[in-house]
Order: sequence, then structure tokens, then C-alpha cells
Amino acid sequence: MSLEFFLSAFTDYTLRNVALGSALLGITGGVIGAFAVLRRQSLLGDALAHAALPGIGLAFLVSGGKAPLWLLLGGGLSAWLAALAMLGVLRYTRLSEDAALGTMLASFFGFGIALLTFIQNGSNASQSGLDKFLFGQAATIVAADVRLMAVLAALALGTVTLLFKEFKLVSFDPAYAATLGFRSPLVGALLTSLAVVAVMIGLQSVGVVLMAAMLVAPAVAARQWTDHLGKLLLLSAAFGAASGVTGALVSAAAANLPTGPVVIVVISVIMILSLLFAPLRGLLWERVASARRDRGLRDGRLRDGPPQTQTPDRARGAP
Repeated sequence: MSLEFFLSAFTDYTLRNVALGSALLGITGGVIGAFAVLRRQSLLGDALAHAALPGIGLAFLVSGGKAPLWLLLGGGLSAWLAALAMLGVLRYTRLSEDAALGTMLASFFGFGIALLTFIQNGSNASQSGLDKFLFGQAATIVAADVRLMAVLAALALGTVTLLFKEFKLVSFDPAYAATLGFRSPLVGALLTSLAVVAVMIGLQSVGVVLMAAMLVAPAVAARQWTDHLGKLLLLSAAFGAASGVTGALVSAAAANLPTGPVVIVVISVIMILSLLFAPLRGLLWERVASARRDRGLRDGRLRDGPPQTQTPDRARGAP
């Protein structure tokens, strides 16, 4: 990949839009996904992304076209309703959280697939390409789509900036937050709503099936490098943006490589490298530190000699 091709990301209209859209998705997904990972809700992004599919189909039926604004609003509304249903199931039933998430994911996604099949067998000629929302179609992103993504990203990141203290407290110790007067369920619902906004940004780029990776993978990679929440958010956003831009450039450089899956491959590579080589939590560094501790213990025993055993009184001739 030459320098001239890299600079074409700033001059080529299509490549610039795809790179900007993917970067906005990476930044927003990285920041919002970090809170989901810290709250042990990694499956949340998967459930919300799959739940957006019936909203896309219903928005197409109502509007009669594929205007991105209506489709994203429909998908976001559907995902938000699924999130409210999940919170209601958790509050009024004895189902565990992963069971509630799995139930919402399966039911909404099944409805969405049935709706898409119904639309594709209908007489509306403009329905072609609607199934691209399953895996994304970043090449169709235009400047107006990037502006809409930027507005949604600004809304989500601005909310995180304003309520950073509340989000931090609820993510780490919701019981203590409740004693301080914070309404933990309301703050948690707001965080879930921001995850819906991140899903809306990623529907065109990576689609409903792969969107969960852009919420989880950047945060998991960043968690290996730091224990500080602020640095974690910045690193997660940086990893997400880097994977988005790199995936757009790689897919543009090679023929027949879809942008969304390539972006997911790039962030997966970053996550695997972080899991192996990160100084704080990397598996390789843990093995090296463990070997050093064992060597230190062995050297200490050799210097001090074998442990002294106490001679029994009878052996010393005591009566």
C-alpha cells in the first residue's frame, strides 16, 4: 500500500466517506462498548444489533424507499424497544441476564428475517439491496450519511462527557451509586440507549451481524493495556478508529474485499495481539513474569541452602 494510495483517502470521494464513516463507528463503538464490557454486558451489542433488523424492514414498508435516515431511525427504534423489553424481563422475571439477552436477540432477529423475506418476495422494485444490512455495505456511504453518523456520534460522545462521573460510578459499583442518590437503573438505561445509537451508526458499515464486534473488541483490546478508565476509553476509541480506517483502505486496495468484514478482521487482530503482548495483562508477559518469579524462588533456596529441620529431643539424648 503506497503513500499515494494512503493519501487518496483524503481526496477520493468514495474512499473518504467510507473511511470517515468507519472511523466514526470505531470511535463511538469503542467508547460506548467499553462501558458495556465493564458492566459485563458484552452480549448487549449483539442483541441490540440483531434487534435492529425488523425496524429496518418496517421503516422500508412505511416509507416505501431506502432513505438511510428512515432506515436508521427504524432500526434504532426497534433496537431500543428490544432493550426496554430486556430490562422489563430482567425486572419482572427470574431469568438471568444472558437468557434475557438471548431471548430478545432470537425473537427480534427471527422477526426481521421473516420480514425481509416477505419484502423480497413483494412487488416493490426498490427492495433490492435491503439484505445488505445483514453484513453492511460501506461502499454505498455518501457524504450525507457521514454527516448523519457524525451527528449521532456527537450525541453519544457528548452524553458520555457530560455524565462521565455517573457512568463511571454505575459501571463499577451500582450499589454505592444508589446510596449516593444516583438512580442506577435510569443511568443504566441511558447507557443502553447510547449503545443503540452506536448500533445505528454501524448498520451501513458492518451490518447487524457484525456490529457486536465493534462494541466489544476495541474495549477488550484496550483493557489489556491500562487499568485507568479515562485511558481505557481513549485507547478503545483509538483502536476502533484505526481498525475502521485500515479496513477501509485494505478493502479499497484489493478487489472483492467487503469493507465491513475486513474492519472486523483488523480489530480482531488488534485484540489478539493485545491479549498476547500487552504489558499489563498479556498472556506472554504473564508467562515471562511467572518464569522470573519461579527462577527467583529457586535462586533464593540455593543461596539459603536446604531448610533446617528441628532435631527431636530424643535424638539429642534427652530423657
